[in-house]
Amino acid sequence: MTIGFSPTRTPIAGRRARLPEHVVHRAFAHETILLNVRTGLYHGLNATAGHMLETMTAGPSLDAAVEQLAREYGESVDRIGQDVAGLVADLVERDLIELSPIR
Repeated sequence: MTIGFSPTRTPIAGRRARLPEHVVHRAFAHETILLNVRTGLYHGLNATAGHMLETMTAGPSLDAAVEQLAREYGESVDRIGQDVAGLVADLVERDLIELSPIR
């Protein structure tokens, strides 16, 4: 199952993303594969979405990830924020990431 960007907006401001213990992932040159061991389903992310996932889960917040990605891609924070929100919505729906408030 391939995940793309969704028009669905998920509130991401003031939140942090992390991979739950039941998700195993591996990044390759052109794709990142995630396995939800609860469901037994594999999910594929293209290189851009895989990089976004790594940035989102490595940083202190989704806000910081959006700012970093906007700089990297030379796009506006609003545009990247929409893309990140769509990706987050898809990943949350599939139980591949968990969101928590920043403390």
